[in-house]
Amino acid sequence: MKRTQPQVALVTGASRGVGRGIALALGAQGMTVYVTGRAPEKAGAQLYEQVLQGSLADTAAAISAAGGRGIPVVCEHADDAQVQALFARIAEEAGHLDLLVNNVAAIHERLIEPGPFWDKPLELVEILDVGLRSAYIASYYAAPLLLRSAQGLVCFTSSFGAGCYMHGPAYGAQKAGCDKLAADMAIDFEGHGVAALSLWLGPQLTERTRIAGERHGEQYQAFLADAETPQFNGRVIHALLNDPGLMSLSGQTLITAEIAPGYGISEDQGRQPPSHRALLGEPRRQHPARVI
Repeated sequence: MKRTQPQVALVTGASRGVGRGIALALGAQGMTVYVTGRAPEKAGAQLYEQVLQGSLADTAAAISAAGGRGIPVVCEHADDAQVQALFARIAEEAGHLDLLVNNVAAIHERLIEPGPFWDKPLELVEILDVGLRSAYIASYYAAPLLLRSAQGLVCFTSSFGAGCYMHGPAYGAQKAGCDKLAADMAIDFEGHGVAALSLWLGPQLTERTRIAGERHGEQYQAFLADAETPQFNGRVIHALLNDPGLMSLSGQTLITAEIAPGYGISEDQGRQPPSHRALLGEPRRQHPARVI
């Protein structure tokens, strides 16, 4: 694959947390990275009355400082018209897209609290709108631009919650839905040089998980002891995008901790995050039948 220009990526929901870390890792590889968020500056996002740091503008500046080109785009992913306008801008400015990372999700602060779904706010279901539906819409508008790439990739950030009980039914349905979107989109992309993958990330080292760990005790904090940085996962995604064998993986749900060693990727000081397959289960294999 010969390239004369930097690769172009879009990471949705990248003001902070997982999206920000993935975007920074891609920028460190010299990529042009479009990043989306609901506001350019800090929008007062909170968790347990603690203000979360970071902003869309900060992320874009950090991408450029890392060696890439960060382009912030304010976008409310619950608004289809704004999403359409986002991709129209990418088409005009870049002409194509190599990588779409569907990461944005509506995460309610009570998501990880114990208790049945009916005792929690109904708003938790918004993760199906901004998280699952929004991933479909973004992929829909991204597809024509990905088809112009030498090798394109649609990537969904999923988790072990797709296969086991984790944080309740809304979260689980969103993650399982992402796995299914990747499997079925891969079939539609066959022969077009674009792959679709869903990635099971382990526990992530973010400001949000740090605050949650402080609130939810030693067991939660112990689980984070072997957690991954979002940048680790960004490096895995970059390696997948540039893997000559990418198309043979298309449609699969992969555990990033398991495939990272094959690409020579680890955390700082060589720490290798563990797979939680034995504890939390493995990705579901899709049946090969196709009903057209």
